[in-house]
Amino acid sequence: MLNRISLRQMEYFLAAAKYGSIAIASSQIHISAPSISAAIAHMEGELGIQMFIRHPSKGMTLTPVGAQVMQECERLLERASKLYEIASDSSEAMQGVLRVGCFQSLTPMIAPEVIFGFKRAFSKIELKLVEGDQRELIAKLHNGEIDVAITYDLDLDEDMQFETLCQLPPHVLVSELHPLAQQRAVTLGELAPQPMVLLDLPMSRDYFLSLFSRAGVAPQIVARTRSEDVVRSLVTNGIGYALFNVRPKSNQSLDGKRFTRLRLAGEHRPMLLGLATYAPAKRPRLAQVFMQRCRSYISDQYIPGMSAASYFDPHLNALASDLGGP
Repeated sequence: MLNRISLRQMEYFLAAAKYGSIAIASSQIHISAPSISAAIAHMEGELGIQMFIRHPSKGMTLTPVGAQVMQECERLLERASKLYEIASDSSEAMQGVLRVGCFQSLTPMIAPEVIFGFKRAFSKIELKLVEGDQRELIAKLHNGEIDVAITYDLDLDEDMQFETLCQLPPHVLVSELHPLAQQRAVTLGELAPQPMVLLDLPMSRDYFLSLFSRAGVAPQIVARTRSEDVVRSLVTNGIGYALFNVRPKSNQSLDGKRFTRLRLAGEHRPMLLGLATYAPAKRPRLAQVFMQRCRSYISDQYIPGMSAASYFDPHLNALASDLGGP
């Protein structure tokens, strides 16, 4: 059962237990309160127990069984830290070439911590990073030009293996002066008459347009571009709204103007972010070790360089309130 509870979720649980408050834990470990709340709820659901007693306006205290879980989590995390010590001791033995593909809009957020962090851990390896859109990455996997790709579950061939790491629900970007900017959530019906700036990448474009198609409305596209930065700049300058799945922590475009993120109301298929490999190819040991790093660093609760998905999920936001979050 514990293989469905991550080390990061245990860390969030221990922080809440230590400080007796999700809000205080959030400020101390610099993780959003909804992410901590979601981690606690996940653990309680997996274990079938209640780990905290919530006291309105007074924080939370551990139940007797919660105290036992806390002690065991502390032991597990201590043992897990020894794995990194072992890896560090043996890092000199890790050599060879690792070829990683990354979806181009993810690279600024994922590459520094996950990809180049792997290079720092294993200094003897030669790392080759290849950026591209979905079509380009799939072709490079087929041709053996890359070992693994960090990308989406879009239009993958049957001979591609895909392992989901997290979900990225769609959300809306508008300028601070947009007529819908004061709403917490908007529907596709409300967006349809408004001018839209489309991120015009293969398959990504089809994904965004399919959302409107399923809702029975048509967007009013006034600009198209393959650049995420150009999309954000057009949005902040009032050209139109845009749909995105990635959530950089910054809320500014490159010209310094600000945008606002809104939740897209309704049920919509999220993008699944994960690891794609070519099934017939033998997976090099370096690639296997790298993929394990990705599993440790990317989840629904934490994505390097991004705001947590739960920030836009009304169900998790409601859960945070129930668990004592702000």
